[in-house]
Amino acid sequence: MGRSFRPKLIALLAATALLAGCSNRSADGPVNLTKGIPVGAVLALTGNANVYGQDQKIGIDLALAQLNGQAISLQIEDSGSDEPGANAAFNLQINRGVLALIGPTLSQQAFSADPIAQRRGVPVVAPSNTATGIPEIGHFISRVSAQSSVIAPLSIAKALQINPAIRRAAVFYAQDDAYSTAETVIFQKALTNKGLKPVTVQRTQLNDQDFQNQITSALSKKPDLIVLSLQAVDGGNMVRQLRELGYRGMIVVGNGMNTPNIYPICQKYCDGILIAQAYSPELKNPANQVFLAAFAKAQSRNPNASTIPPQLTAQAYTAMQVIGEALRRLDTQKPLKSLTVAAARKALMDEILGGTYQTPLGTISFTPIGEVVQKEFFVAQVRMNPGGRSGRFALLP
Repeated sequence: MGRSFRPKLIALLAATALLAGCSNRSADGPVNLTKGIPVGAVLALTGNANVYGQDQKIGIDLALAQLNGQAISLQIEDSGSDEPGANAAFNLQINRGVLALIGPTLSQQAFSADPIAQRRGVPVVAPSNTATGIPEIGHFISRVSAQSSVIAPLSIAKALQINPAIRRAAVFYAQDDAYSTAETVIFQKALTNKGLKPVTVQRTQLNDQDFQNQITSALSKKPDLIVLSLQAVDGGNMVRQLRELGYRGMIVVGNGMNTPNIYPICQKYCDGILIAQAYSPELKNPANQVFLAAFAKAQSRNPNASTIPPQLTAQAYTAMQVIGEALRRLDTQKPLKSLTVAAARKALMDEILGGTYQTPLGTISFTPIGEVVQKEFFVAQVRMNPGGRSGRFALLP
């Protein structure tokens, strides 16, 4: 099982150019099974989204261990947290002859890199891209991450159930991020449908650290609900600054903050925020029990690590599981050694879309365009532990 990490974009670009120039693996040639079935992952392991990529790597590694006996040769590439890095990593993996890709981490990256895989006929299973329009990029693009339009309204409904007296909502989102700009539209529509047209909409940037101007402007409108569509780092800082500047009302956050990596950022101020989720560690299905046991065993090596897996780890595990099970079915029907790379990729995509999978997320399948079909969703509230450095997502009834 290979590992390749290139944290610097220049190295990725150079390697991609070299491989493209020498046609390392022609799609018309046979599948190279010398080291196992080639599968690639492209994750944000560096940059401001590395908190997501690190969670995802854990999930992929755990799923790969469960797929023992399948001889999958996994190559992981670090895309960084931007679009050029994702594009370079996709090209690098495709030129290696991988039959499928997991990733990229961010929706912003997916809108840039997925068309590369689509043009070259390479199946993509996205573990964390929730923005509207991802599967519509093309036939070879799918995702196991439920789209924001399904998830986000649930947390708004729960906030109003907890406090029916809410009347004034303020909205914040990062205007330079595809996930944030897509999710905020969904949040704002959900608010309007509940008779809560936002009293203010504040725009930020992904790399912002000081939000005093936006917060001061928003608090002047006296909101009793604040809704954030931000990534983990800027979102965690926003929550902390909101509380420090005196806001005491309810806070709803989007999927970008669906990671325990927010705890060290907003610390004690994370307590009480609401978030809708596509995964619950409390699910009793057999696949989740296997996943939970594997995660707990892996985390036991670090006495300070949580044994409760986050959603991003569960979704990445599911993405690897889907590809592994689809490969197993395909190899039984049409031995991979008898196929060209292009034919194997096309047949694998058909297998992915045609399957039903028992996963930690519950039973899932795909629509013909690659959208995940999932039945169970949840809303959680963050409960911070004494000391304010760790906590958990506590499911709400």
